Amino acid sequence: MSSRRISEIRRQFNRSANSYDAHAHVQRMMSDRLAKPFIGWKNKSNIAELNILEIGCGTGTLTEILVNEWPSSSITALDIAPAMIKLAEQRVLSADVNFNGIRKITSDRLRFILADVEMWAPEAPTASFDIIVSNACFQWLSNPRQTLGHLQRMLRPGGMLKFTTFGPDTFCEMHKAFNEAYRASGMDPQRHGLSFLSTNEWNKLLKESGFSSIYYERSIQMENYASARDFLHSVKAMGASTSEAVTMRGLSSRRLFANMYKEYEDKFSKEDGVVATYDLLLFQACL
Repeated sequence: MSSRRISEIRRQFNRSANSYDAHAHVQRMMSDRLAKPFIGWKNKSNIAELNILEIGCGTGTLTEILVNEWPSSSITALDIAPAMIKLAEQRVLSADVNFNGIRKITSDRLRFILADVEMWAPEAPTASFDIIVSNACFQWLSNPRQTLGHLQRMLRPGGMLKFTTFGPDTFCEMHKAFNEAYRASGMDPQRHGLSFLSTNEWNKLLKESGFSSIYYERSIQMENYASARDFLHSVKAMGASTSEAVTMRGLSSRRLFANMYKEYEDKFSKEDGVVATYDLLLFQACL
């Protein structure tokens, strides 16, 4: 990942750190699914203390679950944005006992690292983790094949990678609305937002990286928003406003978005607003 892209993503998530949790209920749902019993793996394991790596810890929602689920394990939580790490530290380390009465992990069992995983992973020690988890982060990888290869190397024999990410139908309503807005102005459509890999593409990358026993789930989550403008505001408030589109002569940003909002609300409205599709992918792969 280029330093310019890293800086852009870091800025986005630093700006959105304080608003992220208020808008990220889909990500919280994904986190809960990710943290469910690891398909019998935990119960079959005789290891009392594990080394766990979390990639893209954000505000610490999944980190807190890991702390409670694996109280005797060492957890390394990685994120690109210092503001996110600060909130995660406050969530997990600020109190001795959480709301369930479970004692929280001590700071010597949990460490936070400020880093981009694609820059950090090549230097990470081989066979250093038993479990690697990541929630709603891998869609940001610029070179997933290379990164998955490093993660495979970092896992110990019998180790497991488990992650959630977004599939290609995510925000399909917005993309269709943008396409119509461009065509109405006599221009070729451009992609706004990230492009997402399919289950087949992720499955292929995992196999090429040396993973086996690959299991995945795919589900569609429909979310309601008051308007198309409110939908985009929510996406921006989560730090996910990156776009692949470039400015085009003869079409102002204001006009483009006004046309997109109209197309969106004409075609995807409900009685209480508009809908947005989240295409949710969950993968588990072992060595």
